[in-house]
Amino acid sequence: MPLPDFLLIGAPKAGTTALHSALAPHPELYLSAVKEPRFFLCDGRPPPSRGGPGDAQTYQEYVWRRADYEALFADAPPGTLRGESSPFYLHDRDAQRRIRRLIHEAKLIAVLRDPVERAHSNWAHLWSAGLEPYADFVAACRQEKSRIDDGWAPFWCYTGLGRYGEQLEHLYKVFPREQVLLLRYRDLHDAPTAVLDRICTFLGVETGLLDRIPKENVRAHVPPSVVNSGLQTVLRRGAAVGHAFPLPVRKAARAPLLTVLQRSRKRRPRITPLQRREVLRYFVDDIPRLEQVTGESYHDWSTPEYNTAVPR
Repeated sequence: MPLPDFLLIGAPKAGTTALHSALAPHPELYLSAVKEPRFFLCDGRPPPSRGGPGDAQTYQEYVWRRADYEALFADAPPGTLRGESSPFYLHDRDAQRRIRRLIHEAKLIAVLRDPVERAHSNWAHLWSAGLEPYADFVAACRQEKSRIDDGWAPFWCYTGLGRYGEQLEHLYKVFPREQVLLLRYRDLHDAPTAVLDRICTFLGVETGLLDRIPKENVRAHVPPSVVNSGLQTVLRRGAAVGHAFPLPVRKAARAPLLTVLQRSRKRRPRITPLQRREVLRYFVDDIPRLEQVTGESYHDWSTPEYNTAVPR
């Protein structure tokens, strides 16, 4: 049965969903209908049945059986390159080794985003979904170690997911560098055509056929309030038992609550210099490592004054 020829491996909240959609129309590529199967996170075993708020439902979405994973690519037209996108593969060292063992010639694509901005977007995603109990971004980052110790899912690793230096250092021990393509999140917005042509060249397919990366689905900002706090509490409690109900029932129950919770049309507030300075501490040793591993400069990520103009 077929397996993928290439993987979009990370990072989360760095444009993987948009890039998956942008590559899908290429006639020489076949992207799986399930965007994040997360197969290589599982090692042939079902994922945990518990974790943080909403994790049980997320784990139910994992495609962990090999037959089910192979079926994702069964309809690929002959001659096309098959691919899937699971942005947690970059962070998970075991996943990197499993990929190498099963599809050792696979090409890997990783999009790196400023780690503080990435962490903030990660937090905002879960906050707007009603799952993150901390309204303060910096305070939520301080909870990371205890949450991971308690078995919460990888998406709660606000800072850990952005330590690209140590992730790539391991990846390059597992895969030859020529099989890895690194991109910058900002370039997806500033130069989409050039990025898509670069990917096509890397994969060995025709360039000049793709020129647009769709805008990502950015959730509405949820400002702290008594009403919103109550809605979020209900959503978290519902998430704790929701895995016991069929997906259509869960969606029907959550939809009206999310509609009210996400009623605001305001954009998410930018990170303040103080917040950035506090969270940057988690990456102060890793950014130089990233520069050493890649031979490229990421100095703009090291300053508290950095404030991206990329749409959020």
